[in-house]
Amino acid sequence: QVQLVQSGGGLVQAGVSLRLSCAASGGTFSSYAMGWFRQAPGKERDFVAAISRGGITYYADSVKGRFTVSRDNAKNTVKMQMNRLEPEDTAVYYCAAGTWRSYPKGPYDYWGQGTQVTVSS
Repeated sequence: QVQLVQSGGGLVQAGVSLRLSCAASGGTFSSYAMGWFRQAPGKERDFVAAISRGGITYYADSVKGRFTVSRDNAKNTVKMQMNRLEPEDTAVYYCAAGTWRSYPKGPYDYWGQGTQVTVSS
């Protein structure tokens, strides 16, 4: 069983940057593909970004050029740097872990608890 614990959400103004973190335990982090998803109120969960075991990244069109995903296998963490945030980015953000087959859009096997990101105009 893999546990994913998220941190870094908050309330920010448009144009501001924010960094989300996801810490993994209970497995071998370096073997996981990691994904990020978000769910806005009244909307379905959408794919945001992913990073493979080898560090290859993939982004949804809506965040390309603004969000950057990275991983640190020594610390068992994955981070998503979010720049130039927009009100449309407001959502609950989830990190997820899976096998190599999960990259980039899923399905994923394990999920974090989610963290709220609210962007005011």
